[in-house]
Amino acid sequence: MKALVFPGQGSQFVGMGKELYDSRKDIKDLMESANEILGFDILSLMFNGTDEDLKKTEVTQPSIFIHSVAALKAVNGLGAEMVAGHSLGEFSALVANGVLSFDDGLKLVSERAKAMQAACDANPSSMAAILGLDDAKVEEICASISGVVVPANYNCPGQLVISGETVAVEEACVKLKEAGAKRALLLPVNGAFHSPLMQPAQERLAAAIENTKFRKATIPVYQNITTTAVTDPDQIKANLISQLTGPVKWTQSVQNMIKDGATNFVEVGPGKTLQGLIKKIDSAVASTSAI
Repeated sequence: MKALVFPGQGSQFVGMGKELYDSRKDIKDLMESANEILGFDILSLMFNGTDEDLKKTEVTQPSIFIHSVAALKAVNGLGAEMVAGHSLGEFSALVANGVLSFDDGLKLVSERAKAMQAACDANPSSMAAILGLDDAKVEEICASISGVVVPANYNCPGQLVISGETVAVEEACVKLKEAGAKRALLLPVNGAFHSPLMQPAQERLAAAIENTKFRKATIPVYQNITTTAVTDPDQIKANLISQLTGPVKWTQSVQNMIKDGATNFVEVGPGKTLQGLIKKIDSAVASTSAI
């Protein structure tokens, strides 16, 4: 069975989407519609901007979404039987399985990005990558810290990102190294994504989601928060909202997709990050790029 997977924040690069834009008129038209929807020339930032331009959350997230949906259009869906997306990538996955239109998906992604940026500005906080330690040990140490610090991204076995108040994250990093982590590396982000500190952003996104039409899925989506197959639009909405303050359980999602029959994973969008993670989760399954 074929599964499509869509990347999240961090996969952006200068020049992203230009080859897709030049490849076909229908893809060009789709991408150009993004400028009108967003009210600014995002394509110029994607094609000719700087790394700093693309690092801004309100630019990064729509850019990756636009690139991913354009790539999906280029390969006509590839006849997939299930989809999943890493954090932001979940919105691209919901276009792939018919739950969201491109226009509505882009509007939600833009609102999500603005809400997350506002939450970051209001409460500066941090994230850190923890390498070489069991998930259970990371969870145990995070729970022992007095401030807010939680597991945020279960990327693959031995790679977990934690998120929370800067002082709490730094304290956790010290304890995690003492417990045997190979690395505990603060990430260059000024925000605690997928933690309780994203509560203000969650409330703002929830209002936008409730005012958006969600259709019944044509194929299941394995959502970050539940890790299991979902097709009901109301459940998909609830899971999308919960995702902002809850962890991205990518390891568990991929394991469940494999258990349900996935043998070939195709990454749709910029970069190859998810392919690398999938190979670390289960080296027996195939993992390739769509384009």
